[in-house]
Amino acid sequence: MIRELSFLENLLFRIGAILMLLGVALHIFSSEISLYLYGIGAMLFCLMQLRAVYEGNDLVVARLRRQQLFACLMFLATVLCMSMQVYQYGFAQRNEWVVTLTIGCVLELYTAWRLPNALQKAKKS
Repeated sequence: MIRELSFLENLLFRIGAILMLLGVALHIFSSEISLYLYGIGAMLFCLMQLRAVYEGNDLVVARLRRQQLFACLMFLATVLCMSMQVYQYGFAQRNEWVVTLTIGCVLELYTAWRLPNALQKAKKS
């Protein structure tokens, strides 16, 4: 089973997701403010994602969990690429952050879709 998050952890998880969404949406108007909003949100989201540890031995759930953690890595890479664009350093000085964000979102969406069914199957067997 995946460890359930407490009320406070769940609240921080949701706040992180909302801050990530606001940070990406605000990038149109102010890229520096959006960087900080998205960065704080990504840190909260990923930390709470790491707190939900899988303690079983089902291979499908373990694979989906690894994909979630890779999505978190992509969200944090997005912060790095956004900062390269805002402060004009490194190799990602245009909108390369969109690629890492897209990869993270697709993986997160896929695992959010598949994980509940995989957990039910693992619970039955």
